[in-house]
Amino acid sequence: MPRSVNAVASRARRKKVLKATKGYFGRGKNVWTVAKNKYEKGLQYAYRDRKAKKREFRALWIQRINAGARIHGMSYSQLMGALKKAEIELNRKVLADLAMNHPEAFKAVVEKVK
Repeated sequence: MPRSVNAVASRARRKKVLKATKGYFGRGKNVWTVAKNKYEKGLQYAYRDRKAKKREFRALWIQRINAGARIHGMSYSQLMGALKKAEIELNRKVLADLAMNHPEAFKAVVEKVK
């Protein structure tokens, strides 16, 4: 009896990977073994960078808050300590947005905690 291989499913699986690697450089887009490896590595990067993205944004917000605070004669840590003491619960994302796009509102917050 001949060996039964599910060629339809195998082809579909390969097509799925090759479709996902469309636009990759060189053989990464059309050679099955290379494309499969690049596809799997890309999924690893995506998983890792979903975590890293959160760290990078927090760092960006802190830099923006620090820049805004220093304009008003405070450092980032002094501002955050004063906000905590005054029981003003604004997160870093909101504070960074105020510092960048609404400087008058950010100034009001700084003046309130001084």
